[in-house]
Amino acid sequence: MNAIETRGLSKAYGGRRVVSDFDMTVAAGDIYGFVGKNGAGKSTVMKMICGVAAPSGGEVVLFGGALEGSGAGSAPSDTGVGGPVAGSAAIRRIGVLIEEPGLLPNLSAYRNLMAKALAWGIVDAPARCEEVLRLVGLQGVGKRKVRGFSLGMKQRLGLALALLGNPDVLLLDEPFNGLDPEATRAMRNLIVRLNQTLGITVVVSSHVLDQLDRMATRYGVIADGRLVRQMSAEEMAAECGRSLRVRTADTARALALLQEAFPTVAFRAEPDGTLVATGAYDAEAVARQLQEAGQVVLEFSQEQRDIEDYFVELMEGGATHV
Repeated sequence: MNAIETRGLSKAYGGRRVVSDFDMTVAAGDIYGFVGKNGAGKSTVMKMICGVAAPSGGEVVLFGGALEGSGAGSAPSDTGVGGPVAGSAAIRRIGVLIEEPGLLPNLSAYRNLMAKALAWGIVDAPARCEEVLRLVGLQGVGKRKVRGFSLGMKQRLGLALALLGNPDVLLLDEPFNGLDPEATRAMRNLIVRLNQTLGITVVVSSHVLDQLDRMATRYGVIADGRLVRQMSAEEMAAECGRSLRVRTADTARALALLQEAFPTVAFRAEPDGTLVATGAYDAEAVARQLQEAGQVVLEFSQEQRDIEDYFVELMEGGATHV
């Protein structure tokens, strides 16, 4: 079952469209890496999913059911606040950490949690607050006032607030912002643990691509308010994998030889005559085949595509298929 689907989702503020025809699918159990430049529309999409912003068009489907007020017949809204989707029961199954966590600095971590737990009517609120403090690793500082917390501790407390309602889905917007390497690793490990041990589906947007690479099972790339690509982690790894570059004196002949000798390897010819092999190739076998065929080899090298370059290309419109 899909935890989240958006169908033709759009959003306009003051007549300016910031999200257009956005079709996104997040399967239950995914850690979905949501990638895009600043201003591409990531936060707006996440706000519409959790009901903070009302769509101007399209619909949000959570756990197989369309949100009330998010379909084609609902009234458009340019306010970006509240909206008819906010009252949907499905929203209660989503935990949210978008932008900065809303913390009361003069209260302790525990009191911050209790304030939300009581407002939500959570059963046995004290026990649940203690439980989420343990989940995020703050059990030893629950009585300390938040104003003395480090940025990493505040992010953990924000995550604890998102977990209070025992959600099935977490929406995390840039959870690594401003964190040092140790705190970043701790936050990443915590997200993976919540996914693997509690089965929580996670949508996480981040510019820290190497961290997404270590935990995401699926990716979505947004550019100028449109979803330009969705892919699995395996598909991304294959496209970012190593490649073999070969240039010979006779491109057409070399390409025909290699395609016949290695039918399971993908070979392509680039405009400058370079042959590029991807997939499960054997570089030594390729070299031997060319040598035995009497091909004059002008270039023979291997490359590993950088994940940052790969996503930048997608964000700049390098691909437009989903």
